[in-house]
Amino acid sequence: MKRIIAWLPDHVDGRTRVVAWIYLAAQVLLVATGGAVRLTSSGLGCPTWPKCTADSLVNTPEMGIHGVIEFGNRVLGGVLAILAIIAFLQVVKLYRTRRDLFWLALVAGLGVPFQAILGGITVLTGLTWWVVGMHFVTSIALVAITTSYLVRVYAVPGPRFRAVPGWFAAVAWVTSVVVLVTIVVGIVTTGAGPHAGDAKTPRSGLNPEILQHVHAIPAYVTFALTLVLVVGSFRYRTTTPVHRFTQYLLAVELLQIAVGLFQANTGLPGILVGVHMTLAALLAACMTAILLSLTAPVERFEPLADAASDVVAA
Repeated sequence: MKRIIAWLPDHVDGRTRVVAWIYLAAQVLLVATGGAVRLTSSGLGCPTWPKCTADSLVNTPEMGIHGVIEFGNRVLGGVLAILAIIAFLQVVKLYRTRRDLFWLALVAGLGVPFQAILGGITVLTGLTWWVVGMHFVTSIALVAITTSYLVRVYAVPGPRFRAVPGWFAAVAWVTSVVVLVTIVVGIVTTGAGPHAGDAKTPRSGLNPEILQHVHAIPAYVTFALTLVLVVGSFRYRTTTPVHRFTQYLLAVELLQIAVGLFQANTGLPGILVGVHMTLAALLAACMTAILLSLTAPVERFEPLADAASDVVAA
């Protein structure tokens, strides 16, 4: 035990960064595999929870491809649990010096079993669309938390100040709210359409065609606000990575819009809906990174004139 404790990092090192990248990638992958479960009508491929069947922990040959897909998604959840433990152990000795990493790792780790339990509830309730929607929202929240963990792993500890003008920070926060609205409306839209669950899952009863148009409104507002962020952040590209992250956000949105338009005009093919869901996770990750990059370390740069009083603790 002493050797294990001695092996744990006492500062952020290469091991911490590698784990942080894998952790985020696994969270996004879980969204993708969860989409595969939903879009192949495999949500009840394992009809019980926590076991796959009443008599078997794993899927059986008789369950076919649906059992393989659903159980594979559950296995990835187990991998995430292991990653959560590893990530927490990477920063457990940093409680005094990097409390931000400690608490982010702890919250993300607690979110993994919560997500698993919620996944079990979706099975036990017969894939009720709004429960499935809550499951997806939880996944997006965990993507945001693990993104925060990754960004903070690379951040310089200590007090920080607002490194962008007040108007830019305000636009960034408004954009984040619109992104959230876009994702939520997308969940409601999916809950009314052909991919709400398996063939027997009751839909919400709302008109999916109307919801598609409603969903497009916040999506295009997000796009317009992102253009403002990309242009507005150009002059601050040397003091904060916000410009780079806004470019990533714009790239994801362009793909998201292209996929959304194509799927709407081709009968909502499952593969495109799955890509759309995965891009939503990346959208949340980029938006989170932008919000975290609105500040910079005090010791590295001089604060802007209108941000000198906005120094905050790390």
